[in-house]
Amino acid sequence: MKFPTTLLRFVAVTVLAASALAGASVPATAQAPLHNVKYTVFAEGPAFLKIFYRDIDPPNWADYSHNPYVYTPKVEADVGPDQQWNLDVQLANPEDWAMVVAQGEPGLTPNVHCILAVDGVVVKTDQRPKGALCSIRNW
Repeated sequence: MKFPTTLLRFVAVTVLAASALAGASVPATAQAPLHNVKYTVFAEGPAFLKIFYRDIDPPNWADYSHNPYVYTPKVEADVGPDQQWNLDVQLANPEDWAMVVAQGEPGLTPNVHCILAVDGVVVKTDQRPKGALCSIRNW
């Protein structure tokens, strides 16, 4: 069966126009879905800790390495066996950027623990006498 040339052209133009409209409705910069990242820090004994964490995804490695402290806030917290520091953040790429570091006071060894969970699943834990580091990425 042979179709008239004008019908084939009409179908081709219609398909192209529909494809263009469908593509136009998709944003040019689609955002990656965000993951819930939960940081937990505590110690086996009373401790005053400096805690550094990542709460936003840096735009790229170059920007991060130029000034990491722009992307790594610090808090100070009293923690202990019954007193945790917890923070929930939303990251697009936790495998690259999720990180929490806790540092104790010099000379004290309260046995600091950290826990890093992504979307409700614990992906990293650490425990050390003076401080702890939880990160999925090997820094």
